[in-house]
Amino acid sequence: MKKVLIIGGSSGIGLSIVEEFMHNSTCEKVYVVDRTPFPINYDNSKIETYVFDLKSADYSIFAQFLDIDTLIITAGFGRLSLFKDISEQHIVDSFQVNTIAVIRIIKFFYNKLLSNKDFYCGVMGSIAGFMSSPFFAVYGASKAALKIFIESVNVELIKSGSNNRILNISPGSIKGTSFYNGDTHLDELRPLSLEIIKRLQNKDDLYIPKYDEIYKVVLQRYYDDFRKEGMHSYEYKENSNR
Repeated sequence: MKKVLIIGGSSGIGLSIVEEFMHNSTCEKVYVVDRTPFPINYDNSKIETYVFDLKSADYSIFAQFLDIDTLIITAGFGRLSLFKDISEQHIVDSFQVNTIAVIRIIKFFYNKLLSNKDFYCGVMGSIAGFMSSPFFAVYGASKAALKIFIESVNVELIKSGSNNRILNISPGSIKGTSFYNGDTHLDELRPLSLEIIKRLQNKDDLYIPKYDEIYKVVLQRYYDDFRKEGMHSYEYKENSNR
């Protein structure tokens, strides 16, 4: 992992991963693309930053990063709200950023995934993409589409003979991120960032943080009775003040 492109690296888990590569002696360059400017308190010759909105039509900006061997996409957003309160524009923007942008970017670098050279690729999905998620209906739908895309393309990669894979990183709520418009706390995010990098190096295709502790049981409940688990999810979010 010598030249890394991190899309969504100005805050949250993306910024935490940037910091890990910044201090990694084998990493030569970290390109950061985000719609918000990179924090000015980072001064490191390894980092090059670019401001870009994933809702843009022209993705030619990515042509300058064809020397990368690692692609990590953490950009995305959601809003905890009932569907009746979601605007049509929010629906369009959610799929544009969370789903379509990811697919377009992976298409841009797909020849690297097909190559016999090592290429490391990870995408921030969500556990909401694996089950019904009331209050997160649009967000969950955008991540569910991403889940199926990643699984399908990984099969195509296997059949092509490539050893490269796309890692679907699908956490639940992550402490320390700015997802709910809070502050980024890098000390809380570091263990997760290190684990993500490890999984990328191993070329895993799925990583659900806290799977054994939490989500193995939750997913089983969902598969057993998705209606009942949907009601449980609704009531949990309603009472959690998120």
